[in-house]
Amino acid sequence: MRILYAFPGTGFGHISRAREFVPILNEYSDLDVLISGPNRHLAQPFEVRHRMEGLTFFAGEKGGINFWKTFKDNSIIRASNEIKSLHLDKYDLVISDFEPVSAFAANRQRHPNSIELSHQCAVMHQASPKPDKRDLLGKYIMQHICPLERKVGFHFWSYDKDIYTPVIRKEIRHLTPENRGHYCVYLPAYSPAYLQKILSAIPEVKWHVFSQKVERYKQTGNCNFYPADNLVFLESFASCEGILCGAGFETPAEALYMGKKLLVIPMKNQYEQQCNAESLRRLGVDILPHLSAKELLFLRKWLTVKTPVKIDYPDLSHQIIHSLLNSSEKLNAQGQQFIPTEVTFGI
Repeated sequence: MRILYAFPGTGFGHISRAREFVPILNEYSDLDVLISGPNRHLAQPFEVRHRMEGLTFFAGEKGGINFWKTFKDNSIIRASNEIKSLHLDKYDLVISDFEPVSAFAANRQRHPNSIELSHQCAVMHQASPKPDKRDLLGKYIMQHICPLERKVGFHFWSYDKDIYTPVIRKEIRHLTPENRGHYCVYLPAYSPAYLQKILSAIPEVKWHVFSQKVERYKQTGNCNFYPADNLVFLESFASCEGILCGAGFETPAEALYMGKKLLVIPMKNQYEQQCNAESLRRLGVDILPHLSAKELLFLRKWLTVKTPVKIDYPDLSHQIIHSLLNSSEKLNAQGQQFIPTEVTFGI
């Protein structure tokens, strides 16, 4: 079987899943990998056949999206040309982890065997938690950026039969958790300067702050700033007392698996993170709407009294891939285009 596996190189989640799934897919297929987005040129522990610019958003400095940079650095014409140039007729199966170029190409070419395998499709599932505040634009983008009918998702909880629990990477599963007293911070929507201003107001706590906006290690008072280096992050993550992070998917899931104290701050105007925050809240995780001097009292309380939530997520990676390949082989054997019999992912 010839397979294309496509994912955006943004955030830890897509990349972590790719690093788990690609070796398994390589065992059973002739695999090509596509990566898109601003980090498409970063080295990966596997061969990458296609590197494309795709479509993405960029984080700001104070907890939200940088709308100007997102508008300036994305091009519908460029993305359209990439979609037209990606020929999928040689692939028996196309798997898109919320990667828009491959998804739109498969939809445009009416590829008979394509599937979205992502966290985002689980977020949009009708059974998954949603915030009370409506975000029609955010919901519309989430529903249409990966226009594939077949969907299998990942979430913090298995809300439906087509939703698996998180794929916890082997690097995390092999760690031995301990507590050296520091707190690990990963908030890419905030600038290092802003984080230093807020976190230095609690001088008795040692903060390990990881950011893609930091080029080299530096210490400023009680704040230690690190580049977003995976090995250093894993060491700090395993030995910290707690995690302060955005409402993405991978880092909170790993914190739950490790049984670390967890405080989540969802990115402003980012619908997926608002949905994630609601799901985590229902699991007993504390949510902070935004990070500011006004929230220091809440932050101090969390540092002193919060009890960790621990979820022992099973390793289902091989099971997921086997199920996906078996269903795809049956579909290929039928020799017909997939037509969904019921709508399970609605508004």
